[in-house]
Amino acid sequence: MIHQIDTADNLVAFRALAAVTKEDFLTTVVPAVEHLVRETNEINFLLVLDTEIKNFTAGAWLQDALLGLKHLGKWNRAAIISDSDEIISFTNGFSYVVPGEFRGFKKEAFNKALNWVEGNINLSN
Repeated sequence: MIHQIDTADNLVAFRALAAVTKEDFLTTVVPAVEHLVRETNEINFLLVLDTEIKNFTAGAWLQDALLGLKHLGKWNRAAIISDSDEIISFTNGFSYVVPGEFRGFKKEAFNKALNWVEGNINLSN
């Protein structure tokens, strides 16, 4: 399941727990991102992974990919928070292939990630 995290108005933030399904994306993530794009014309996104990647269903991955493609030029900053070095490395690589800045953070750096996505701090590469 995915829960939305209350944050500043210029971003959307979520926490993934247990199994994550297509319905989670359709009922929670997609509406929030669509609203953010209408309000700000860009996407600042934060996702805390409190579940294993294997717990995301194929439908969830498809919805995530479709959402990303639909708004490809709107991505500004995206942070994925996980204690998995592989996920962090994979996330960091996204900045080289799609518009926007993508960064992975360890869970202990949640506040730093949130401040970065909000645009309150800049991080050197």
